[in-house]
Amino acid sequence: MFRASSESPCLRCGVTVYPVDRVGPLKDFSFFHSGCFKCVVCGSRLSLRTYYHSQYNQDDKEVYCISHVPKPGPGHLDGSAVGIRSALNVPKSTSYVNEQIRVSNTKGTFDLESLSIRPGRRENGGASPAFESSSHSHSGSRSTPQHNFGRFDASALHIAHALRATEIQKAYKKEKPMHYYLAKEEQTELEMQHRKEEDALYNRFAQQRAEEEARIHAEIREEWERELEKLASKFESLRAKEDPQTIHRLKTKEREDLERHMTLRRDKRKEQTTRKLLEHERAATAALVEKQSKEMLHLINERKREFIQRGGDGEIPGPDIEMFPYPQQAPPPSPPTIDKSDIYGDPVEFADIDQIAISVAQEDQKTFTDLVRQLVSRCGSDVEKARTIFRWITVKNLNAMDFSEDLRTDTPMGLLRGIKQGTESYHVLFKRLCSYAGLHCVVIKGLSKSAGYQPGVRFTDNRFRNSWNAVYVAGAWRFVQCNWGARHLVNAKERASKSDSLRYEYDDHYFLTDPKEFIFEFFPQQSEWQLLKRPLTLKEFEELPFVRSLFFRYGLYFPPGQSSEGVLNSQGDIISHCKAVMTTDTSGAATVRIGMPPQMVSCLIFHYNLKVYDTEADVYDGVSLKRFVMQSVTPPVVSFRVHAPSAGAFLLDVFANAVTPREYLTGEPMKFKSVCKVKIECGNLSTVMVPLPDCASGEWGPAKATRLFGLIPLSHPDPLIFAGKELTIEFRMSRPLTDFMATLHKNGTDEKKLAKFTNQTVRNDEVIFAISFPEEGQYGLDIYTREIDSNEIAGTSGKQLLTHCCKYLINSSKKNVA
Repeated sequence: MFRASSESPCLRCGVTVYPVDRVGPLKDFSFFHSGCFKCVVCGSRLSLRTYYHSQYNQDDKEVYCISHVPKPGPGHLDGSAVGIRSALNVPKSTSYVNEQIRVSNTKGTFDLESLSIRPGRRENGGASPAFESSSHSHSGSRSTPQHNFGRFDASALHIAHALRATEIQKAYKKEKPMHYYLAKEEQTELEMQHRKEEDALYNRFAQQRAEEEARIHAEIREEWERELEKLASKFESLRAKEDPQTIHRLKTKEREDLERHMTLRRDKRKEQTTRKLLEHERAATAALVEKQSKEMLHLINERKREFIQRGGDGEIPGPDIEMFPYPQQAPPPSPPTIDKSDIYGDPVEFADIDQIAISVAQEDQKTFTDLVRQLVSRCGSDVEKARTIFRWITVKNLNAMDFSEDLRTDTPMGLLRGIKQGTESYHVLFKRLCSYAGLHCVVIKGLSKSAGYQPGVRFTDNRFRNSWNAVYVAGAWRFVQCNWGARHLVNAKERASKSDSLRYEYDDHYFLTDPKEFIFEFFPQQSEWQLLKRPLTLKEFEELPFVRSLFFRYGLYFPPGQSSEGVLNSQGDIISHCKAVMTTDTSGAATVRIGMPPQMVSCLIFHYNLKVYDTEADVYDGVSLKRFVMQSVTPPVVSFRVHAPSAGAFLLDVFANAVTPREYLTGEPMKFKSVCKVKIECGNLSTVMVPLPDCASGEWGPAKATRLFGLIPLSHPDPLIFAGKELTIEFRMSRPLTDFMATLHKNGTDEKKLAKFTNQTVRNDEVIFAISFPEEGQYGLDIYTREIDSNEIAGTSGKQLLTHCCKYLINSSKKNVA
């Protein structure tokens, strides 16, 4: 029987395998460390039941998973081979039904026209219909044949972005994986040299901290002894005047007070010293990582160059178009020529890449070489490499990792000790990992509109210092903010114990963010790292409205026509049609307008808060400040008309959520997230502002009724109505609704007394609301309804609660009668 030697080497790494960490012998009598026993292609962990050897090369001793074991036979193309498997599995971005697809009594068919895939039938080298549709969808110049059957095209299949991304990816040479030209052992050897340098640096940190602590301890002891001498002299002079017991009691009390005072002084001094040391340690760590990253990139580029010179095929052939190989030297900063949306349109295009990062994050690695090679083993482009590193950082709960005090550096936890000790930031870690993947990356320092910032605040101190990354991918420098991308903690309050795993939602906005959007939140120290054609000044950055990532993820924008002139750069170019601080007119009014993209108009719901800027009070003279804001929608713009109740500064916070009509009609509570904040400054008021009637929260006008309920206004399309003593409002139902109800509101009047002044009738598909007003004045009208439940149609019970449909603001006066 074969007996393993106690010093058998690991086939993968060549290091001795000891019985406690051994897998094998395999069929060829080879051994592996348990951590090395992974698929050589994808890095997935294997077992003695799931590993495979090459089926046609007996000299290949490596192990593979079932998906990547080399198999004989002709090559083939499938969904994954052409890189569209993820795109075909993309879920619908909205829940409303495309009526072109769902047609009753007609069977959907596929043909070359409906799939828009006629590249082989193009004439004169024209673009394929799929891309013509993408680039000219808004021009109306391209006629599309009409069919009576269900029709699928690139947008209906949700692969338009994937097809466009595929075209862009073709413009970059896909290089051979790193293991073709750089042995893992050589990269690990350089990493071990770097690890020794880090150990020496951390030892210096520990020595400096110990020295500072000893110095503070000695200084406090000297001060303590001096204070004790003063205390003794003080009570020595009292010995002849007071009895011994009184002196003892007073001396004990003063000594205790002195001891508490000295302890506080010691702790404060230690805290200040620790903070200064930590800043020094962070700078020293960042400088060391900068040096080591250059050395790692130099090693990778040298081995790649030697591989090509030896005749190795360093690059995978692509189509006959202009190629852009990845540069060996980091290019200077300059604005990218294409937008993020041109690289990828939906994060789901990275579904497979993201899953690799998530799987790798479930395990611990002993070296950065192992970690990065597992992450990028199946990446086909520099974008995918940066993506999997970004997702690993956002998935890995680095702050919750358990670190012991006597941590060895050659352990999985020791690999990330800098994160736990605070000497290494996410940005420095991202830069380090990028260098192991052969990517150029820089850490950028500057200011950010982060926690605690409010619109109108000036950056006069270091409160809002921040750091982020720029990584060179897709032919340009692009921004990455790992810390903000991973900042959303989910279910933290609900966890039962510390051992429960925490889940972080990542924010895709902070991966390859476009400079024109990034500048709203981040201002670098060096203007060239704004990556804008015309950089902004700090004053211009301060004047930009305070927006959050959701603002851009929903495609929102500030349309022209604000009450202020907007933010201009030094060349006079408009940067934003809204300012961080807006000034009211003499009546105390100012309007904030937010534009929506066409595809989001039907599903976006907005809300707002209005507070006093300095105190955050949300009530004025016993009335909610919300009642001094009128929200209305005139597609594609939602407007917030603020009427300040008094002179002073106010903070308008706008929230949004994307929901389908079906989700809204369930009546379930909806979570809204902030999209932007604006400071409203009001000087002297020429008139006294009256609060709006106390109606349900949300927008005014019938646009909501049409958008969510299919209720079309026939008589009054605007939120503001001028009426006489009586008023009739008519709607048409585009789908079955029932149980209509209207409630009238007026400041200073009991709502119950107004109930008898409203009446509603339904005739066929029309709904008529008849309102009479007991007196002149301003009224608010709330309208409620619900859809007919399928159980009701079947004759069973199952009524839903009424849901708020829309509201009107009505001014009743005899003057309004024609």
